[in-house]
Order: sequence, then C-alpha cells, then structure tokens
Amino acid sequence: MGQTPSPPSEAVDLLTRQIGEPTSTQLLSDRRSSRAWKIQGPLAAVALKANSPDSDDARDKSAEMAQEDDHLLRLAEAGAVSPGYRVGAGAWEGGRWLAVRWIDGAPLWRALARARGPEGDSASVRSWLLGIARTWAEHLARMHAAGWAHADVQPTNTLVTGDGCAAVIDYALACGPHNGRRVPYRGALTHTTAPEIATAILTTPADAHIQARPAADIWSLGASLFWCWTGHRPVDYAGNVDRLQKLRAIAKGGTTAIGDVRPWPFSAFEAAIMACLSADPADRPTAEELAAAW
Repeated sequence: MGQTPSPPSEAVDLLTRQIGEPTSTQLLSDRRSSRAWKIQGPLAAVALKANSPDSDDARDKSAEMAQEDDHLLRLAEAGAVSPGYRVGAGAWEGGRWLAVRWIDGAPLWRALARARGPEGDSASVRSWLLGIARTWAEHLARMHAAGWAHADVQPTNTLVTGDGCAAVIDYALACGPHNGRRVPYRGALTHTTAPEIATAILTTPADAHIQARPAADIWSLGASLFWCWTGHRPVDYAGNVDRLQKLRAIAKGGTTAIGDVRPWPFSAFEAAIMACLSADPADRPTAEELAAAW
C-alpha cells in the first residue's frame, strides 16, 4: 500500500487563513491525473483539487486547473456562479491547485435511487424530482443567459442537497464567450454527450476545439435525468464498445422510448425529458423554459 497523497502545502497554507487550521483532511479521489480532498476547518470546508505531478499528462491537467479557475472568475463576474464558490487557486511545486466551497450533497445517481423503484411513485417523490430538475435548470439558465455552456452536464457533476435542490460543480470544460482556452473541448462523459457534439468529435481533428452551446447542455440534462430515473442510458449501445462507436450511435439522434424503461408513469416529467433529448438543438426547450415548466 502506497502512502496517501497529501494536499499541496502551498494550498493548505493559503486556505488556513480562510477556513482556520484544518481539523480533518480526506482524500476523495486519485485518478485521471488529478486528486481531490475535502479539507474541514473550524470556519468552513472546501474541496481542493490538484494535478498529480507524476502523471504523463501533468502539464495538461495543470492547464485544465488554470482554465477552470479562469472560468469561475468570469462566471462570478457575470453573475452566473456565486462569488463565494471559488475559494482560492494557485501554483504549487507540482503544478496547479484549485479550491471551491464544499457542497454537502449526494451525486445524482445515488440521490435518485429512491425514485427508481415502483415505491418511488408518490406525491412527495414527484414533487422532489421536479424540484431537483427545476433548480438544475435554473442554474443552467443563469449560465446560458451569460453566454456560457457548462459543457459537462452529467450525474457526477450534479449534487442533490438535503433540501432537494441541485448544485452544479466542475466548470473546467465550460465554453464561454471570447474563451481563450488552454485545453480544447472535445466532449465530456460519453453517455450524456449531445448528438451535435458527438458529430463534431467524429468529424474534426482530435486537437480542434468544439464550442459547446447551451442546447447541448439541455440534451445532457435530459440524458442525466433519463439515466438516473430509469436506470437506463438514453441511447442503447453495448457497454463494452469503444467511445467512437458510442458517439456514432449518439450522433444518429435516436433515443430509447422513456415509456419502455420508466420505473413508474410520470407524464409531465417524461415529456420534458424527451423534449430535452430532441435530435435537433432548435427543437429543445431552453433552460429558462424548463425551469418555468418544472
């Protein structure tokens, strides 16, 4: 067993001034060339991310950290993200680090477990589901109004808080106006990739930047809700095929009929999800329209 990685001392020193002397430090993940910790202090808790310095793509991860920091500053200035969400960022001897306010919440898949069985069909669960969807759409609407797309809308980037609201995290891949990018956008999680993004990935060079638009977020929102409520991904393909084969299936624009896989009937919710999954971006509702409908 190797030694558990410690957070960068440069980050901890700066954060201590804001959250107090850390009372606990928990390694949350150590994968895909980056690490994340929860650091609890007497005044507040933060989520701290840093690149893994010994990874093959440490330089790319450092650039992605710097890119997310730039996005958070610009989104806060535009009123699309709370100014208090970003806590701090900087360089360390191994690359870059970024700290954001800790959000207590469950990832969408785990949170919606109560709704995936027939026992979920109750007035309280219906209201709870709509509240999650509405607050998620409201957050995206603020980003879209500022000219941004989150570009990584997926279940693990959406936390459900104790009051039944959706909180959106991870802005590294966001696409905004006049975006001087350090890392080109080439899609995010395959299962929630919109057809137009899938098509662009398949038809452009691997180093070309694809500018995600708000309508792609809407498809990803619908795909995430479809997946986490029904337990089935919206596009049917074998799990063991490679990414390009999955993207080709998504690019065709077809989806599984939600009525064939839903755990219980919820016509208004189903209709909104399937509207989000329209193949033509112009046929999808806006985030603002969804928030008003939900």
